[in-house]
Amino acid sequence: MTLIQPAQPQDLSQIMTIENAGFSPAEAATEASMAERIQLIPDTFLVAKQGKTVAGYVVGPAFDQRYLTDALFEKSTPNTAGDAYQTVLSLAVSPLHRHEGIAGQLLEALAVVAFNQHREAITLTCLEKLVPFYESHGYVNEGVSASSHAGETWYNLVRPLN
Repeated sequence: MTLIQPAQPQDLSQIMTIENAGFSPAEAATEASMAERIQLIPDTFLVAKQGKTVAGYVVGPAFDQRYLTDALFEKSTPNTAGDAYQTVLSLAVSPLHRHEGIAGQLLEALAVVAFNQHREAITLTCLEKLVPFYESHGYVNEGVSASSHAGETWYNLVRPLN
């Protein structure tokens, strides 16, 4: 059974293994960035656990803009109550647990948190190959992002919450 809960400092090494398996070196967050996110935004850094094993995670701060900016990947700040948007900076599942529905469960759990925090929508950027996955979970593709993160072409996807 998969349990979704806030990330804890002791989860960091497993989170980093999943991060580095799911993203290129240019895309992946650093261990210091992930540790900072666990500390600063524990309510919106969720892990899916099977026993003591982290099977996947989703993380992102609240934000006052509809689309992510590259600055969000560089420095974390605590969530602010008045911010209209919940972001997703990273959603990743261990290669050993892919195709088990964990990514969708994490997105739904984050949507509940964001709804309860009175956010208007969830916003993220993704590569073109992932657009259909997010669309199947209620996100709308709003076009190419201004992001130049990792030198990739990213797409803005937004899921309304109300």
